[in-house]
Order: sequence, then C-alpha cells, then structure tokens
Amino acid sequence: MAMVGGVGARGTQHCETTALGVLLRHEGLDLSEPMLFGLGSGLSFVYWDSKAMGFPFLGGRVKPFELTRNLAAVLGLELAVEETTSARKAWQNVTAPIDAGRPVGLQLDSYHLDHFTTKVHFGGHVVAMYGYDEQNAYLVDTDQQGGAVTTSLDGLARARAERGPMTARHRSFTLTVPGGPRPSQDQIVTAITTCAHAFLTPPIANLGHRGIEKTAQQVPKWLQRSDDPREDLPRAALLMERAGTGGALFRNLYRDFLAECAQVIDSGHLRTGHGLYAEAATLWSQVAALIAAAGASGDATNLAQAGVLLHDLARVEREAMQALRML
Repeated sequence: MAMVGGVGARGTQHCETTALGVLLRHEGLDLSEPMLFGLGSGLSFVYWDSKAMGFPFLGGRVKPFELTRNLAAVLGLELAVEETTSARKAWQNVTAPIDAGRPVGLQLDSYHLDHFTTKVHFGGHVVAMYGYDEQNAYLVDTDQQGGAVTTSLDGLARARAERGPMTARHRSFTLTVPGGPRPSQDQIVTAITTCAHAFLTPPIANLGHRGIEKTAQQVPKWLQRSDDPREDLPRAALLMERAGTGGALFRNLYRDFLAECAQVIDSGHLRTGHGLYAEAATLWSQVAALIAAAGASGDATNLAQAGVLLHDLARVEREAMQALRML
C-alpha cells in the first residue's frame, strides 16, 4: 500500500476544482472552490446540438482541463502533465508521484468508477488520487459522489483508457506552487478579464452570450426536439442544477467568486458584475425548473417562459461581463 497523508475531502461540488483543491492544499495553497473556479477563468456557455445527438446539451464552463491550464498560467504554478497510450506507462505516471508523497490529478471517464451510481459516459471527469493498494485506488471526488472514495484498480484502468468525447489519453497531472502569497490582485483581475473577453467575443454563435441567446430561441421547441420529453427535459434540468455545476449551471460558483474578490478589490465594475451574476444565478435555476416542469407536464408554456428568461439571461450576463472586462 502507498498513501499520501493529510489529504481530505472538502465538501466541494465541481470535479476539476475538487481535484485542484486537493493538489494545491497539499502544496500549502488553500483556496476556496469558487476562487479556484474563477481564477481558472472557468465560466463559459455552450449550446450544443447535432443530428447525432439524442438531445441538446447546455454547458456552463470551459472545456475539461482548460480550467487547470488557466489556473496554472495565472498563478505561475508548475503544471506537469503526462499522457500516454500505454496502460503500463500510465500506471507508472500515477504511482511515481504517490510513492514520493504527492497526490495526482486524473482525467477519466466516470462511467467505470465503482462509486458512481449513475452510469453515464463522461470522459471529462477529474479526480485526485492519493493512494493505492493491491485491489483499490483511493480518490477524492465531489461531495455528491462521496468525497473520499475507493474504486477498483480494474475500474480505474478502464476509466483512464476509455476513448470518446472529452476523453484524454490516460492524462495525469501534478502541480507545484512556487513561494509567495497567492493570489495577488493583478492575478485576480487577469483571470476575470480573460474570462469576460472570451465570453463577449465567442468565435461561433453557440458560445458565450450569443449561445445563451441561441438557447432562448431553441428551448421553446424542445418538446418537438425530443423523442421522450418526460425523460430528456428533466434530465437536462438536472444536469444544469446537480451535475457538478454547483447549481445554476456554474453561475452560483462564479457569483461567489466575484463576492470573494470584492472583499479584496474595491471596484464599482466588480460590484456591478457580482450583482448581475447573483441575478443570473437565480434566473438559471428558474429556467431549469421550467424545463423540468415542461417535461413532466408536456406543457409548452413552461418552455416559452424559459425562453423569455433566457433572453434576459443573455442580456444580464453580457452586461456583467462588459463591466468585468473594464476592471
């Protein structure tokens, strides 16, 4: 058995920030989950639909692992990433740091992990691994998935080897924190303005504030878009509120990040952005509730109302990011 000491679960909600928190606390840098999410410029929006998909997907964050790369860049962390097609080499990439007393981050497909009761393929899941024995790996996952958990080494190997959307090739990573206080006001401002610029200038209409506007146009048609509305619509609502988003499609996390920043940075632009994201978080939860109600009842008026709120959300979030970009 090999085990890294002093690793504990924190009751966190999003997988990538959960893993980052474990790795950074071990390095002596203790940041809240909203701060990790915001410093990683994690907030985004995507409306994704295609003929190959059974139902559209709404995403509220940047692509898997982009948050980690952003966080390392803005804080000047040393990010060491390993990827390989060899299962044997992949295992060595994990055991070497753990044997040396350091936890490791892993990107994998949650479908194969023993502690996941809902068996859905998601290749962008991230966990922290802090130990192993002859049968099991010891992981830290989100509070919803059990916090400190175990999974079989066979299941872990399958999860890491899985190919498909959002998967990586046995990706593992470690973080090293240089000395000095973190984060500085300049680093916070950089993270906020980087996120705002990307949100306000999306390369395609499916992303950012333009993507929310597109969603407002599409959601009222969702009863016709689905072959099984009673299944698809409540699931879409559940993903917005409960699938590691922290609620309100990650807007709760970003609201709390901005509130924490406002305690150390005196800025009217920041206060404006925080107030608008507090409003956006409430609206997103209302949208999710309306989508769930439409699925349960088959009543399209719920979707029409969700569309009205989404038009409001496109404006609210655009105005929020316009203020934040001026920091």
